[in-house]
Amino acid sequence: MQHFMHNRILSLLSVAAVVLSTACQNPVGEDKLPPPDPTQVVYASSLNINLSQFTKLESGVYIQDVTVGSGATIASGDSVAVGYTGWLANGTQFDTNQGSATPFRFKVGAGQVIDGWEVGVVGMRVGGTRRLVIPSPLAYGRTGSPPSIPSNAVLVFSVTMAQKF
Repeated sequence: MQHFMHNRILSLLSVAAVVLSTACQNPVGEDKLPPPDPTQVVYASSLNINLSQFTKLESGVYIQDVTVGSGATIASGDSVAVGYTGWLANGTQFDTNQGSATPFRFKVGAGQVIDGWEVGVVGMRVGGTRRLVIPSPLAYGRTGSPPSIPSNAVLVFSVTMAQKF
């Protein structure tokens, strides 16, 4: 009987070791975690993000006009051209078209960009620059956009409205 109990304990310990090892390699899985609240995220100091200086839209996107343009106001349905740079909250730049001769063009509200941009650029004026802090569900969500954008990433953008056409 004692030999049986000893073997049973060793067997249970082996199973526990395998489970623990697997859990440590991927404790829950980033794609299974709930998306972070932008107010709870630690932003790199280089991004200079103080959400109390931003306006929170009903969608959950935070906006801050750095420069208010003097041109036409942007509405859903407008075709626009923008310059932009995007960062992860840790300060890692993942994309930009700044310095490019060709601005990025899209139709607002047509599903050509992430939802955070769809609502974040409405109300901008041509010539203006706006910062956007976009919660994960309005960006790339649980799947992210590998390899640059991890799962559940809150994104920060600087968007300059170059043209409405």
